Amino acid sequence: RDCGLQQYINLPRIAVLGSQSAGKSSVLESIVGLDFLPRGDGVVTRRPLELRLNHMDEGTTPFAVFPDEIKGKKFTNFKEVRDNIVDLTDKMCGANKNIIDKPIILQVYSHTCPDLTLIDLPGITRIAIADQPDNIEKITRAMAHRYVSDPRTIILCVVPANADMTTSDGLQMARHLDPKGIRTIGVITKIDIMDRGTNAKKMIMNQEV
Repeated sequence: RDCGLQQYINLPRIAVLGSQSAGKSSVLESIVGLDFLPRGDGVVTRRPLELRLNHMDEGTTPFAVFPDEIKGKKFTNFKEVRDNIVDLTDKMCGANKNIIDKPIILQVYSHTCPDLTLIDLPGITRIAIADQPDNIEKITRAMAHRYVSDPRTIILCVVPANADMTTSDGLQMARHLDPKGIRTIGVITKIDIMDRGTNAKKMIMNQEV
């Protein structure tokens, strides 16, 4: 990937797919083992974030690099990493919630993470807000489709437990592109905020979908 081989050969990767605010960023942070992703209501991820994780030996200080956009600087403070993701997003997309398909590449070196490439995709959004174009749903679907249609991409399909699973846009797209479920892994989030008296048992046991 670092040599630019991705231009000629589709290299394996994992793409995180789901509706807006499904909990994708929390899932990513738990895989990486560090807090560094922007948080908030509404559309937070407005550019794809390509995370290239590199496992380091125990005892080394974790650090991150933005190889394309902030050249030659190592970040050991992950709050600064978060602030820079926000700045790089605003610089490209403007501060008005627009969504643009130009990935931010972030290399993370840490003893807490495995050697993986993960893509955090903007959530599928139905209704435009602020200066977003009216066809925002079409834009976010097309962007997600472009990443997850590659047969070498594993789909990490994030579904919140506190919403009806059958309404999940991410799941619908995953089933369309990978009907046999060969390269799809389902992740159920937000079990802790389900309504009292409900549970995720059917979801987890594949009885729902």
